[in-house]
Amino acid sequence: MIAALSTLLLCQLIGEIIARGLNLPVPGPVLGMLLLFVALVVRGGPGDDLQSTGQGLLQHLSLLFVPAGTGIMVHLHRVADEWPALLASLLLSTLATLVVTALVMKLCQRQPAGEAR
Repeated sequence: MIAALSTLLLCQLIGEIIARGLNLPVPGPVLGMLLLFVALVVRGGPGDDLQSTGQGLLQHLSLLFVPAGTGIMVHLHRVADEWPALLASLLLSTLATLVVTALVMKLCQRQPAGEAR
């Protein structure tokens, strides 16, 4: 488990170094995740240790939302002041997601099974 966590944190660290070193507008953890993905594709998938550690992290994923909820409570006055813009952005982004998902699903249903474009 320590080796798997070290691998995950090392990928995040390398991504952070690349993002800051090259002054990229992409967060370091996103680059780290991309590096981890490439490494897993090259290796043919995760090892048992990395897979079980990842499953353990996913089981406790809800704990990662506690800081976000706390941040909202701390800045509740800003949410109260800017609720129309927040509501509009939530509604528009949800609508856009539904439309794009429906279009992709419709496109996939038109294509015969097993045939790639």
